[in-house]
Amino acid sequence: MTGTTDAERRAQGMAVRREVLSDAHVDRAIAGTTEFTSDFQDFITRVAWGDVWSRPGLDHRSRSIAVLSSLIALGHDEEFAMHVRAARRNGLTVAEIREVILQSAVYAGVPAANTAFRIAAGVLAEEAP
Repeated sequence: MTGTTDAERRAQGMAVRREVLSDAHVDRAIAGTTEFTSDFQDFITRVAWGDVWSRPGLDHRSRSIAVLSSLIALGHDEEFAMHVRAARRNGLTVAEIREVILQSAVYAGVPAANTAFRIAAGVLAEEAP
């Protein structure tokens, strides 16, 4: 974001990161930060959350759809569960998440979608009363 300082981007990024992922998730990530990972935590807070997720061009719901699709296509299963939770926080319904995964099956492959369905089902089961 042009004209903003690193400190402003970090603050904005932390606010958006907490809104999308939850305070509990971010607190766990911060608590697990080491000297080795601290620069990376700062980078993702400023850049991913402070620059990209904070842009006005897409709402958080739309960004969640893009992220889910990208994670499926690239096989980043370790991040997928976290972003299914974020998508629910951002207002996606279970039916919409199912449609994102089905759409990804066509473009990213059936095995990738199969894995995504398995992971999403586990996350969504956590929500069930």
